Amino acid sequence: MARRKKGNPVHGWVVLDKPLNMTSTQAVGAVRRAFNAQKAGHAGTLDPLATGILPIALGEATKTVPFAVDGEKAYRFTVRWGAETTTDDAEGPVVHASDVRPSVSDIEALLPRFIGDIMQTPPVFSAIKIDGARAYDLARDGEEVVLQARPVFIERFALIEHIDDATSVFEAECGKGTYVRALARDMGRLLGCYGHVIALRRTRVGPFDEATAVTMEQITSAAARGDDDSVLKLLAPVEMALSDLPELLVSQTDAASLVRGQAVLIRGRDAPVLSGPAYATSKGRLIALGELDKGALHPTRVFNLGP
Repeated sequence: MARRKKGNPVHGWVVLDKPLNMTSTQAVGAVRRAFNAQKAGHAGTLDPLATGILPIALGEATKTVPFAVDGEKAYRFTVRWGAETTTDDAEGPVVHASDVRPSVSDIEALLPRFIGDIMQTPPVFSAIKIDGARAYDLARDGEEVVLQARPVFIERFALIEHIDDATSVFEAECGKGTYVRALARDMGRLLGCYGHVIALRRTRVGPFDEATAVTMEQITSAAARGDDDSVLKLLAPVEMALSDLPELLVSQTDAASLVRGQAVLIRGRDAPVLSGPAYATSKGRLIALGELDKGALHPTRVFNLGP
């Protein structure tokens, strides 16, 4: 006999504006309880000392998490010059210090070196796995952690404000796997003054941004009213994470075939030349994710969004 899942079949995205001093896991748990959802996951970890956009997938939206994780991210962050820490942020102890302070012209001259395809060594205190263990767990246990540089892409990197000799504010738009803390560390080293992040806010993850975000207070307040409609109004649709993919409108007959795992021919003038990932809808309802190849959509994930 199948075990009954706890909670309700809630499907969609919560675009959470994560507060300070909350882990991503704690945020997912709080949102899941507020919605009484059967299943939840998040798209891209945010450190406890970071705030901002943490997209949380509920129910069938968890099937679209990889597309959200792969989306471009935008950050606003503050760097303190003169010290490098073990964690590359304000949480860890200082390991290097300097009396040197960079000028605005020094900083701006350096920024082009961090734009485009670059090699970046992740912070030792990161969630990267080494032989099955998280790097931050190994580092906390006092083990030596050596991480290899890896390619990342930075679309935009700008100095927004030079508050004083020791404090600068930046904005960055970057691809998957980029660490803002590593940007601060590497800039500090190249400028000869050292540096670490003292404030970090993520302003966008793919299509999820501050304009669509809700706070934890809004969520808990709606849940406390005991009105399901108030809570569900805070949900963004499952397909929001797929906004960069082609949407295919299919008939009810083709929708039924996709749900059974069967490929369907895509009609239309451009159908034969389309290729790659796409999603199918029928009468405004999300049906399946799949791969387009030679004029047909081959389903890889199907959705059960209820009646």
